[in-house]
Amino acid sequence: MLMATPLAYAERHNNLGTEAVQDMSDPLAVYTQVGLGYTDKGLNLKLGQTFDTGSDSTMGMNVLELKGAFGDALGVRDYADDSIDSLRLRRFGVDLTNGRGSQVDFNYNFNTEAGSLSYSLIQALPAFGALQLYPLAGVGAAFANNALNDSGDTLSGYTVPGTFAVVGTYGKLELTDNIWLNYNPMFMKTLSGSDNYKNHAFADGDNILNHEFAASYQINPKFNIRYFAQWNEQLSYKDGTHIIEFNYQL
Repeated sequence: MLMATPLAYAERHNNLGTEAVQDMSDPLAVYTQVGLGYTDKGLNLKLGQTFDTGSDSTMGMNVLELKGAFGDALGVRDYADDSIDSLRLRRFGVDLTNGRGSQVDFNYNFNTEAGSLSYSLIQALPAFGALQLYPLAGVGAAFANNALNDSGDTLSGYTVPGTFAVVGTYGKLELTDNIWLNYNPMFMKTLSGSDNYKNHAFADGDNILNHEFAASYQINPKFNIRYFAQWNEQLSYKDGTHIIEFNYQL
């Protein structure tokens, strides 16, 4: 069994005062990046920028994702349009001494005018040969414009209908130095809020198990191509989201 000790972890991730190339297969890697994805709902754009945390033992990164552009022209789903349908903004940090990450995650859907804000912790566990797991746990709050209350009436303006918890893991299986697979299941459960939110927030229920699979090839140390599939128990693999993504480390 390979052990991910704090010293080894820091050596893999340390870019303090350097321009060291980071391991792009590592879910906790921090680096400035750009990405472009072609999906069944249009184009996705990803921009990531590192920032100074003020500490030699930590690193930080902001990542902005804009999703679903030109969906009618380039996508294959009948309901897609050409405007950006959603965005995701993450503020991510990692402690180099213990392999623990933290993440503030903001999501917003322009079509439904609803989103969420959550905070989670991620921990790198010792690797078992080619397999490594990164468990995650967090809590968050949902918000929406013109949401329905328990009586079925529309609430004018933005409100916070409830809160939720998320528990899951990022899983990485390294096949070769350049090829790896990921499986990232995430279980979400409502915690509090209106009865309408608690009972119907996730695919018309109070909980959901989301699945994400990815197959990746590292073309060179700074450039890779990745295939993603995202689905859940209410949405089949075939009807889920499928993405071909190109990522470059700056």
